[in-house]
Amino acid sequence: MSNLMQTLAVFEPNPNIPRLRSGDTVRVHNRIVEGDRERVQVFQGVVMRMRGSGANARFTVRRIAAHGVGVERTFFLASPRLEKVEVLRHAHVRRKQLYYLRQRRGKAARLRAKRYVRPAPKQAAPAENEEEE
Repeated sequence: MSNLMQTLAVFEPNPNIPRLRSGDTVRVHNRIVEGDRERVQVFQGVVMRMRGSGANARFTVRRIAAHGVGVERTFFLASPRLEKVEVLRHAHVRRKQLYYLRQRRGKAARLRAKRYVRPAPKQAAPAENEEEE
């Protein structure tokens, strides 16, 4: 029976979802159905945790709504309702679950951005064909 369950749970990753990590600031485009209408709702915040693997993989995003109220939403990576996920920035974090952000307010809730140093482009060596006089 376990082989039957494994064949049913074949996970095909969504190409519109990049590799996510805790601490990333993301913009999640989620399709919402209201009656007979559909619309895309954007939820922007910090990825607090990554859970599960394969078809059960999910991530939780936290943002600060009106009047300083924190809102967390969990999205399944395999969900067909997920239109796309944009990674806006990466942060330097030292743990997988960022539950400590729930107690932080304002500037204390900021995460330090990761800085990527691009390697300098290789320059051609100067031509040594010139003769000295």
